[in-house]
Amino acid sequence: MTDILMPALSPTMEEGSLAKWLIKVGDEIKAGDVIAEIETDKATMEVEAVDEGVVSAILVPEGTEGVKINTPIARLGGGEPATETPAQPSKAETKPIETKPEEPASAAPASTKPMPEPKDAGGDRIFASPLARRLATQLGVDLASVEGSGPHGRIVRRDVEGLSGAPATEPRAAPATAPVAPAAAPSVEPRREVKTLEQMGIAPGSYDLVPLDGMKKTIARRMTESFRDVPHFPLTIDIELDALLAARTKINGALANEARVSVNDLVIKAAASALMRVPAANASYTPDGIAVHKHADIAMAVAIDGGLITPIIRAAEGKGLARIAAETKDLAERARGRKLKPEEYQGGTFSISNLGMFGIKSFTSIINEPQGAILSVGAGEKRPVVKNGELAVATVMSVTLTCDHRVVDGAIGARWLAAFKAMIEDPITMIV
Repeated sequence: MTDILMPALSPTMEEGSLAKWLIKVGDEIKAGDVIAEIETDKATMEVEAVDEGVVSAILVPEGTEGVKINTPIARLGGGEPATETPAQPSKAETKPIETKPEEPASAAPASTKPMPEPKDAGGDRIFASPLARRLATQLGVDLASVEGSGPHGRIVRRDVEGLSGAPATEPRAAPATAPVAPAAAPSVEPRREVKTLEQMGIAPGSYDLVPLDGMKKTIARRMTESFRDVPHFPLTIDIELDALLAARTKINGALANEARVSVNDLVIKAAASALMRVPAANASYTPDGIAVHKHADIAMAVAIDGGLITPIIRAAEGKGLARIAAETKDLAERARGRKLKPEEYQGGTFSISNLGMFGIKSFTSIINEPQGAILSVGAGEKRPVVKNGELAVATVMSVTLTCDHRVVDGAIGARWLAAFKAMIEDPITMIV
């Protein structure tokens, strides 16, 4: 028998929804056959079989949400399918199927039950192999302090054995064969207490609670981590747009039936060109050093139902405006349909968030790690300006560059903004 596991479709995926099965019990499948559709926090993707055999059981029904990666979702056998399949949950039931370890009966030997999945002080599951859990109990190793080296950070045997010789920092319990008293919680950084709305004075029944889907959870976690952990600061500058708008009109007149160029397309091209002129701004912080990227892979923020996604224009510095316009249109359309592949929205070197179409004059974005900066673009509007000592009217937009100070300091950010502004105010400089 071979289990089909919930796949990790991206490096950051922790769980997904099993949207649809394309196989049924009794089907014979081969490696490479498309067997299911999985919804991640960003997209819906097809899953291919990696083994061959006859489907003997469907373990997780389609429509199940929050299925953890590496969870068995179906089973293959070499012969006739099994006659029993799990009961189908009601449509209203959307929680993932999760087997909770039973408490062992007093008369049963400890070895006949699987070790319960350990949890950290905050109640979060710690992913570890059964052997690693048994070794940790025998050797007195606290799994909450172990960094996993297995697939997707899972703790495996070698991780526990590597720490077994270290002196314990907490009193250790007796061997597993004896009754174990509750051990003191490991020393961890205290978490901020999360209060309910009722505790904060909101009356029960006065609101509707919309559950968090995978995308909302991921956005909440990543933005919290970025805002908390990245030392960031904003730089704001005003840029005149009249020359850019005139150039856009001429460009679109020359493109005929090709995709029409938007102001956002011109902003992407100018940002990419500016990154090539100030390469220190096209960088990421790593514990081993500053990674200076060779290409400007521009991630553009696209609002979709339930959240935000950032499809990427790869190597935008070397692409013409017509090609950038075609790619941005295609990526945005597929992003709204959640049809992007992970490589199409992961791994950018710089982000642009444009809220000008909503009339937002100025705003500051949160850095999209591991990128070193993100540009926030406001609305272009008629404003009074002083030219040659006289008052005049110009179309002006405000942009804000949020910088990771570990990578892009004030001087680097200022140089990048100067290069960007020069190209927006004189578009011909983008191509020379």
